[in-house]
Amino acid sequence: MKLNLKKHVFYSAALLAVASLSPSVVSADENDTVDQPEDIETTYLNYTQDPLLSVPESFPRQFKFDSGVNIDYPEDGVKGIFVTAHSAGGSRLETLTELLNTTELNSMVIDVKDDYGDIVMPIESDHEYVNQFTNNIVEAEPLMEHLEENDIYPIARIVVFKDSRLANERPDLSFTEDDGSVWANRRGESFVNPYEREVWEYNVEVARQAAKLGFKDIQFDYVRFPEGFEYRDEDLNYSRGDYEESDLDNVKQRVDAVTEFVAYARRELQPYDVDVSVDIFGYAATREETPGIGQNFSRISENVDVISSMIYPSHWGAGSLGIERPDLEPYNVIANYMELENEILDNLGDRAPISRPWIQDFTASYLGSGWYMNYGAEEVSEQIRALNEYGVDEFLLWNAGNRYSEGATYSFD
Repeated sequence: MKLNLKKHVFYSAALLAVASLSPSVVSADENDTVDQPEDIETTYLNYTQDPLLSVPESFPRQFKFDSGVNIDYPEDGVKGIFVTAHSAGGSRLETLTELLNTTELNSMVIDVKDDYGDIVMPIESDHEYVNQFTNNIVEAEPLMEHLEENDIYPIARIVVFKDSRLANERPDLSFTEDDGSVWANRRGESFVNPYEREVWEYNVEVARQAAKLGFKDIQFDYVRFPEGFEYRDEDLNYSRGDYEESDLDNVKQRVDAVTEFVAYARRELQPYDVDVSVDIFGYAATREETPGIGQNFSRISENVDVISSMIYPSHWGAGSLGIERPDLEPYNVIANYMELENEILDNLGDRAPISRPWIQDFTASYLGSGWYMNYGAEEVSEQIRALNEYGVDEFLLWNAGNRYSEGATYSFD
């Protein structure tokens, strides 16, 4: 009796062992035979043409990367502050650490890739642009040791699609005018193209290396197209990547591109034992999808571990959320917003992420007389009180200069 086998099954003993667990049956090749005793029953080797190795939907924790930095998730939830590279790499770090050590604050969101596209600390990578755009403002290893010693939960902020460095180096990955120049907004900032997979891969490589340094949460910021893009999308020159032949309208194409980047990033970071969080405009929760920037609150939320809505009272227009002058009513802005967000997250059920909003610890004097007020401990406390009353215990304080109000109440349990 003959045993029929296909040649390509025998790549290696290991492959043979794995392939035999597969459910589909091998087809016989009459030219490939081996002798077998008459009293042994013929059996067929099962194999599949599906990939033998792939990233699973849920990566077993025991197989995840261990950075060696041991900082647990805060028991009372993340209560954090934003920290620039210059603060993290300078003497101001001690002042900010003292603030956290003497209050209920427990976390720092630290720039790794900033608003200009600079990578602000050395990270090990063979990627050309990682090395080209690295600006060593912060020494990563001493920083992580300091955070570990003070039990400060570390979150890496990575600015994704606002990236003047990459845009000017690679105009083909950006948006260009008819004369070939890279488009910039009124502040002189350029964006890279969310349709471009090469841009995705670059930013996820930065995130991957940040995780290896010991950051426990990768926070992606500027996960969007430029503001007002719906008014220039047909005038600028850029690739639509996989959407070149799409039947979707421009708005839905942008939403798909942004959402699919988030899903891709989370999937790629599965082996590194980090949470993935995304900053999102608060007003994205007030509509089905934003027409220009490509953010859909529900779709992004179901692809992240943490959603961080930027709900600063100063950032809402007159009359928003039923409030005539939002910056003057910090409690009401947050309360009215959270009523909307909670409804959306409730509808997501088990797919809902943690809500960890950005709130305001700065004075928006640029709004003009009568439209702003000075923000301090009381105004910060009122925002947190509103969050707590709507069941949200986590938050992040934003102050671009990293000067935070003293004496605020950080929990209303």
